[in-house]
Amino acid sequence: MAETSKAEPVRTMADLVSYFESGNKPREKWRIGAEHEKFAFHLDTLRRPAYEGPDGIEAMLVGLERFGWKPYYENGNIIALLKNGASVTLEPGGQFELSGAPLETIHDICNETGQHLEEVKTVASELKLGFIGLGFSPLWTREETPVMPKGRYNIMRAYMPKVGKLGLDMMLRTCTVQANLDYGDEADMVLKFRTSLALQPIATALFANSPFIEGKPSGFLSARANVWTDTDPDRTGMLDFVFEDGFGFERYAKYALGVPMYFVKREGAANGGYIDASGQDFKAFLKGELPVLPGELPTMDDWADHLTTLFPEVRLKKYLEMRGADAGPWGRLCALPALWAGLLYDQPSLEAAWELVRGWSNDDHNTLRGMAARTGLKGEIAGRPVKNWAMDVLEIAKQGLKNRNRLSGGLIDETGYLAELFEIAESGLTPADRLLEKFNGVWQGDFRKLYEEEAY
Repeated sequence: MAETSKAEPVRTMADLVSYFESGNKPREKWRIGAEHEKFAFHLDTLRRPAYEGPDGIEAMLVGLERFGWKPYYENGNIIALLKNGASVTLEPGGQFELSGAPLETIHDICNETGQHLEEVKTVASELKLGFIGLGFSPLWTREETPVMPKGRYNIMRAYMPKVGKLGLDMMLRTCTVQANLDYGDEADMVLKFRTSLALQPIATALFANSPFIEGKPSGFLSARANVWTDTDPDRTGMLDFVFEDGFGFERYAKYALGVPMYFVKREGAANGGYIDASGQDFKAFLKGELPVLPGELPTMDDWADHLTTLFPEVRLKKYLEMRGADAGPWGRLCALPALWAGLLYDQPSLEAAWELVRGWSNDDHNTLRGMAARTGLKGEIAGRPVKNWAMDVLEIAKQGLKNRNRLSGGLIDETGYLAELFEIAESGLTPADRLLEKFNGVWQGDFRKLYEEEAY
């Protein structure tokens, strides 16, 4: 039987809101967190490796321990590595994720990312594995994709098909790059949330890098972004209410309360400590009426866990998560946090970015989201070409990074990390467009060329 949590119970809306309020930070303590996922593959067959075996994902994790990473276990299986505020974790299909430490500058993030990739390459080469950054697995079906031994994923895999057609694809066959940023207070959070949510489809377009599914062009430039349109309507999307008057911490908490639960985590429970509460109501939990834990009230840890099961394009926790970009090569892993830091961490740039998009309607937001997945920077929104909006956004971000004036070696600011994004916007051709050109041209449909040229 699961142990009852001994933490202070959560009882009221004020308790739930206090979780978000605890994220308020003065500007001097703002940090940037970067996360990215990548696909492992066997060099000889290009297949995704299983967890077990001498050349599997478990062996990768064990191999990385030599670099000072400390293992974390669930049910006797190593499922994560921890070091200096950073972690290496596993997505459901074995996607390898680096969740970086909260750092001050993009230079720091790029150094952390580069060191991680060098460590990964060292171990992977010994195991005859490679790693590649794409938004969607280009060759393998769901059935051909291995599944990692993590308890919460067992619950999600059973629940996902009940609420959407593509949720299992999201779990098993997608990779993203993400940036996490702080807020000063509720008003600052609101402005950053609205601005970043409106602009998230622009980031999706700039980073679109997943045009293939199961060995052929999919009809989308970001198959990853399209997956989110049919995963689970309760916990995904553009959150129209964020743009309504009165939006704040409490309104987001009410939204989160309305999202069905996945699980409750209790030490000693089976399935790695995860109790299946899929489809159950957190509001009932607040009343001590959760069917799987009758009479028990939630703790703040339960609330924090529940918030991780929401998947909107921008997510609020004790910071804001920008979630709408495909994984890609090394350089673009640094570009995403640079883009959002430039837009959100300089006040004049934040205000300019909001002025740029404040006239967009909810229909514009949702139309642009779908357009970004299918056609990238092509098309128009609110009377202008999408690529023109992207150029405006990048210019604002560049000025924001100039104003931040965070120098490497006392000489180089952070604006250089946007260079590839400017090239993409100016050309109007996304990374996915370039991959399709090669696939239909010099690669002559040979996916081995994709893995050879795009691998880390």
